[in-house]
Amino acid sequence: MTASIPPLRRRVHSVSSEVAAHLEGLITSGELRAGDRLPPERELAANMNVSRSSLRQAMFELESKKLIERRQGRGSTVTEPGRHAGSLAEGLGGVETELGYALELRDLVEPRIAQLAALRAVESNLLSLDEVLTRCNESLSPAESLRLDIEFHTLLAHAAQNPLLVTLCTMTTEWTRRTRTLSHRSRHGRRLSLAGHHRIYEAVAVHDGAGAAAAMEQHLREVREISGSRR
Repeated sequence: MTASIPPLRRRVHSVSSEVAAHLEGLITSGELRAGDRLPPERELAANMNVSRSSLRQAMFELESKKLIERRQGRGSTVTEPGRHAGSLAEGLGGVETELGYALELRDLVEPRIAQLAALRAVESNLLSLDEVLTRCNESLSPAESLRLDIEFHTLLAHAAQNPLLVTLCTMTTEWTRRTRTLSHRSRHGRRLSLAGHHRIYEAVAVHDGAGAAAAMEQHLREVREISGSRR
């Protein structure tokens, strides 16, 4: 079954980056799942009102990020997690993880993810992150705020251009979901979390690796304080 692609919201950036960001966001959010087949490029370009050349550039970028697989005569499909990343997830998934250990792992991994994202992010990554932030505000429901929080951190891991870090980010997200839920239950918590995301994004946008890592460290400290969690 061919996947349905929602409309593209146009902004003043390179068209191929906008298209790549739009599709990457759909993949990261789960609207496009592993195994979904994208429409033929001619049809997809027409539906998104972009040129074939812009679409091809975007598809090449998504393929280089290992988010899609393109095969002559078979079109493009959303990929399964990479072989090594999948093995890592399978191995870690069987471990009984105490919350304190998971928070400690998050403290070690996520600042490094933010640093690498700042050094490696391309325009489409920045567009994807910005898109999530424009949908966030303190008035959202706790569930929607948490969903967008997870989407922001996942996109940040994708921007680091390392599939193993994406897997680690996904696993620590699951292990710390209860704590993260607590940090989004109040308007104050949602506001503080969003402010942290904005600081991280601002550092990533100017390719300030040290600044992005420091912003992430501050964000994680604030989340722990809101939720009352301790390492």
